[in-house]
Amino acid sequence: MKSLAVLHASQLVTLAGPKRPRVGAEMSELAILRDGGMLIRNGKIDLVGSSEEVAKNAGDANIINAGGRVVLPGFVDAHTHLVFAGNRLDDFERRARGHTYEQIAKAGGGIWSTVEKTRAASDDDLLVQAKKHAAWFLRCGTTTIEAKSGYGLTVEDELKILRVMQGLNEQMPLEIVPTFLGAHAVPREMDADEYIDVVIDEMLPRIASEKLAEFCDVFCERGYFDVEHSRRILTAAGKLGLKLRIHADQLSDSGGAQLAAELKATTADHLEKTDGQGIAAMKSAGVQPILLPGSVFALGFSDYPRAREMIEAGLAVVIATDFNPGSSPTPSMPMILSLACTQMKMSPAEAITASTINAAYSLNRGDKIGSLERGRIANFSIFDCEDYRELAYWFGIPQTSSVYVKGDRVAGA
Repeated sequence: MKSLAVLHASQLVTLAGPKRPRVGAEMSELAILRDGGMLIRNGKIDLVGSSEEVAKNAGDANIINAGGRVVLPGFVDAHTHLVFAGNRLDDFERRARGHTYEQIAKAGGGIWSTVEKTRAASDDDLLVQAKKHAAWFLRCGTTTIEAKSGYGLTVEDELKILRVMQGLNEQMPLEIVPTFLGAHAVPREMDADEYIDVVIDEMLPRIASEKLAEFCDVFCERGYFDVEHSRRILTAAGKLGLKLRIHADQLSDSGGAQLAAELKATTADHLEKTDGQGIAAMKSAGVQPILLPGSVFALGFSDYPRAREMIEAGLAVVIATDFNPGSSPTPSMPMILSLACTQMKMSPAEAITASTINAAYSLNRGDKIGSLERGRIANFSIFDCEDYRELAYWFGIPQTSSVYVKGDRVAGA
């Protein structure tokens, strides 16, 4: 049996606590062990305690000396768009010159430029680019991500994207949780009702029968899929056994958060425009909000989600990168921690909780990952700092020393 002992962490940030998502003041309780250590056997954590205690029980384990560095659970990124072809550099430059979203779309940019490139790409081409992106996540200390389809918008192209995720899960140590987002935009060649019939009658049954996704998501927004369209799609997905997520209230307060509550969705994501009623509805239904400050930052906007109000309302807040080629081209959870603290006024501890244990619960994996406790999978990172607050404080520089998945080193110098 392979064993590993990690010793002498300045702070072993365990996130030990209640066996559920953390809310309110619990989000600030990181259960830190100073000069902490872990004993790992066969990919799982067997003992967590002082370095002295772990060393006494280490036996013939391979010793990793953290050397006074911070040890954290692997980040869990609960909202990404991992698989796509090409990039959106032209959009980026146009935005820098002051062009609006509508102007960029008319010039051939926006989501459609990515859809066209992704449709034209082979499975192998997509896999190569996605592997590169997956390696970026690992280097930033992220060991599990949720990833959405949505750049195909035909039956075969949506299936192609989800199969690439399946292949990536077999070839990379990064765990990928697949979400079907066929309702990302309405194809140019169809009207909304016609396309929704394709999503419900053709895409969803194939995805459910082939077990290609765990969740179904929909972009609930004016000009994309309104509340009634979104309700139809998500209700059909739920009947097929898929769990539900919603892109809600990103560009306008269109009722997405309240729909998430009505359908008892697992998460409502974005929420830049969600009002107090939406927050109260999510609280009453146990919906987890996933906040994406990277997209607000990258688009040059200033309306960040009301994180403080959500935490004070008792919601189990999650933060994520929204990694995608158009509005948030970053795989860096440390950058998102910084934005959460500086722009959404979350404390560093709340941001850590929101990107580890709360994110794990939003993916139905809170009993396996997101904290460093006995019996959990040994996904963790060692960071080149002495205090966990430095991860949000210093930005724009990599602080990752090494990253481990199931006790195996997968990234780092």
